[in-house]
Amino acid sequence: MTDAPSTSLTSPDLKSYVPDLPLVICMVVLTVVLGLAAGLGANEVVGQFNAGFGRALGEFALILLPSFTLAAALSLQNIASNAAGRTVALASPVAGAGMICPDTAYAALSPAAGRYKMDTAFGAYAGFKLLYPAGPLIVAAGLGVTSAQGVEPATLLLCGVLLTLPVWAAGVVWGRFATRGTATTGETEGPADNGRLLRAFAPFLVMAALLILGGVVGTTGNNALDFLLLPKGALITAAILALLQTPSDKRRACLDSAVRRTGSLLLVIGAASAFGAVLTGLVALDRLVPQGDGALTLIALFALTVLFKLAQGSSMATFAAIAPVATPIVLASGVNEIAAVFAICLGSFIAILPNDSYYWLVRRDALEDEPSEGRVIHILTGGALVQALVGMAVLLAAVALWP
Repeated sequence: MTDAPSTSLTSPDLKSYVPDLPLVICMVVLTVVLGLAAGLGANEVVGQFNAGFGRALGEFALILLPSFTLAAALSLQNIASNAAGRTVALASPVAGAGMICPDTAYAALSPAAGRYKMDTAFGAYAGFKLLYPAGPLIVAAGLGVTSAQGVEPATLLLCGVLLTLPVWAAGVVWGRFATRGTATTGETEGPADNGRLLRAFAPFLVMAALLILGGVVGTTGNNALDFLLLPKGALITAAILALLQTPSDKRRACLDSAVRRTGSLLLVIGAASAFGAVLTGLVALDRLVPQGDGALTLIALFALTVLFKLAQGSSMATFAAIAPVATPIVLASGVNEIAAVFAICLGSFIAILPNDSYYWLVRRDALEDEPSEGRVIHILTGGALVQALVGMAVLLAAVALWP
């Protein structure tokens, strides 16, 4: 992986027509211009930029620092092999859901993924969006339907698993088709050392155990223990364990790498969040959605979420922003609440673009040898689009068969 991802917005094919500016600069300029063009005062533009820029940075700092530390420590263990890659790819949806972040899951698992990096990328993305306790729980809580009859955790988990399987498979097929002929860095064809592989994955086993224990036990009343049982606390524990497995003379290098990579991504995320905050504050997107029931409402919720995702970039920010707009539509339409939850989750798949931090993680790792930004967008956005459409087709078919 590259420590500090470049965020140039242009590809070689576009440089003749578009200024070669970093994405952060483009986002800042567009945010200010958009606010002024909409008639906001100078102080209002600055205020909205500040509010949008900082609203998610603390959340991402707690996620990215330990995840990049874990990734750096794991990369030093040289465990890449077919066995390790397959294990990582199969675990990626669960990791995406358990870590409540596809960025975290991919950054932590990719050093061992080898030639299965694209499978891991689309797996972590699908797991975060569709598996409980990630996307479905976040959206259901935002809509206020977690206490509704029929919206129990077990139901959300079962429906999420049934949707994840075809959606993940669609992403894997697309990734392999779209990257044919592209060499994958870090691929190793030799046999795996099972002992070394088990030691390397020990931090993930500890993290999984803490997450399961947290789900079973709940709040204990002990603040330190409660923090360790949260996804972020479990992730920090896993990162510390991975550092302890690393030779002492290389631990500082792992931490420095995590700081550099986190800092560059936080700047991109902050600028993208500020742009999304100004845009969604000016455009009344809820007025674009018709009210109704059944398939029409689900498609409308899907389309509305797509608009929010394109504006926000961040999946977590999209989930947070869509809830107050979608709630009155869900309540007034009488649509099935579980179907509405997953229609929103599927809409958030579109698209993996440069204003999404996940784009830069995968672009600078699995697709670092791709010279054209346009081709990278085609691979990642195309895969996310295929996943979303396959999932929506399955959801609409299920609603038609079991209304």
